Amino acid sequence: MAKQHSSGDLLADRRYRYAEACLADGDHAGAADLAEQALEIAPRYAPAWLLLGRAREGLAVQGDDPALRAAATRAYACALDIDPDDTLGVRAHLVRLGEGGNLPALSPAYVRALFDGYAPRFERHLVDGLGYVGPQLVMNALPPEPERFDAALDLGCGTGLMGAAIRERVGHLTGVDLSPGMLALARAKTHHRRPLYDRLAEGDLAAFLAGEPPASVELCLAADVLIYVADLAPVLAGIVRVLRPGGLGAFTVQSHDGDGAVLGTDGRYAHTDSHIAASAVQAGLEILTLRLADVRREGGRPVPGRVVVLRRTAA
Repeated sequence: MAKQHSSGDLLADRRYRYAEACLADGDHAGAADLAEQALEIAPRYAPAWLLLGRAREGLAVQGDDPALRAAATRAYACALDIDPDDTLGVRAHLVRLGEGGNLPALSPAYVRALFDGYAPRFERHLVDGLGYVGPQLVMNALPPEPERFDAALDLGCGTGLMGAAIRERVGHLTGVDLSPGMLALARAKTHHRRPLYDRLAEGDLAAFLAGEPPASVELCLAADVLIYVADLAPVLAGIVRVLRPGGLGAFTVQSHDGDGAVLGTDGRYAHTDSHIAASAVQAGLEILTLRLADVRREGGRPVPGRVVVLRRTAA
């Protein structure tokens, strides 16, 4: 279903907006009360169930109350039942509470809706507000040879920041993204009076890579994209499939010092060096670079990450 911008009832919408304001101010009790009032009027309004879950979860943390934690889980489950495609990103909350089952925490529908809404202000916020330097980190990490690549894929291309950075070194450049809004902005960009991208495709990374001709490109790029992927192994296997022997894969990730992949409160995954290394070896990729890098800033502080360059072995 499409993301609900209104419950269809003015009074319920007003209660919901008040609940949002309370939550933003840290008044979890007030937010929960107002969300419940909105749901009494509009019981199928999924955003109100999500907000109620967040308010109850906040109360549970404040009081270390398992009953409130369970109540938060029930509210999230109601939101997901109404919105099974999860355009609202409810699964991430359930996964954080250990209730996500085997479903991926970030659904394609959620990521698409998130970035469609974000598209008009994406570059200004990312570059100016968050100090985003992903494309430059990737460019600096790429080896000088080959000087040019015949063909490259920009995975999760967004509005074209990575494409603009790499364009001079690529003969044929393809971009893929889940978000039509992002792709529309990328399509409007030019390079030397020609379209920035030779081809743009809308779709999920795994499905896109599975549909591309094997051994068809020399370079795969993913700047600030794999932070929305829990397990890197399937994506790296897809990258190996499309890379020619000796071809390169280069990307940035957020990092942490624990085990595996961790979903943060920012809704993004952080990966350990060991997870990156194991996934690369499993896919048949040699690590050329695994370098510490601050990928952007959040709350005025640098976000720790890695810039990674991998090479497909000749086998």
